[in-house]
Amino acid sequence: MDRRAFHVVKRHSQRSNRIVALIHFENVGLRYGMGPEILRDLTFDIPRKSFQFLTGPSGAGKTTLLRLLFLSLQPTRGLIRMFDRDIASISRTEFPMLRRRVGIVFQDFRLLDHLTTYENVALPLRVRGKDESTYRSDVLELLKWVGLGERLNVLPPVLSGGEKQRAAIARALIDRPEILLADEPTGNVDPPMARRLLNLFLELNRLGTAVIIATHDLSLMDQVEARRMILSQGRLDIYD
Repeated sequence: MDRRAFHVVKRHSQRSNRIVALIHFENVGLRYGMGPEILRDLTFDIPRKSFQFLTGPSGAGKTTLLRLLFLSLQPTRGLIRMFDRDIASISRTEFPMLRRRVGIVFQDFRLLDHLTTYENVALPLRVRGKDESTYRSDVLELLKWVGLGERLNVLPPVLSGGEKQRAAIARALIDRPEILLADEPTGNVDPPMARRLLNLFLELNRLGTAVIIATHDLSLMDQVEARRMILSQGRLDIYD
């Protein structure tokens, strides 16, 4: 594998070693309205530089858990600490700053149809006010590595499902997140590309990013010795 492709994600800021867990859940539960709890009594840590798969049957709540981890949902009960802060004490105006430290790949991609592939991937950096001259080569290199080097000027409606998936992954990685959340990131690509993307996630992890991949793909999980978080009927079992 060409390790030069990863220079765009390896310049992580140095954080204090006293923060052992990037994320801590304690007795977390979630329900919508007056309905039954979708997630119940979740207690776990996501250590710094860790790699884990989140799996379980359809409807178990994997995507809901990822939304809690991305701070787009608030728990009904329990404690969530992220980057050594209790999220219940964080103001709404601070949430965007925390989310910048988390990359996420959604199942529905969430690409903007009026922006090219290049512009979609560069969007997080543009939002932060960075000058294009400081990131253009990084965006081009990352797009080339995920197999979209010839598609950078194409609009999303023209892309295949697998190409959209790869563009969404590149967008999540371009800002060098401390945590990467990926919801079925290899669901729309062929096995060789799935392996290549898994290698990208593993390399990112080796460079210091904690990675959580939600997947049903047992063959993908069998390629790596990694922690497995199995969600079933709203409860979580963890196998290290």
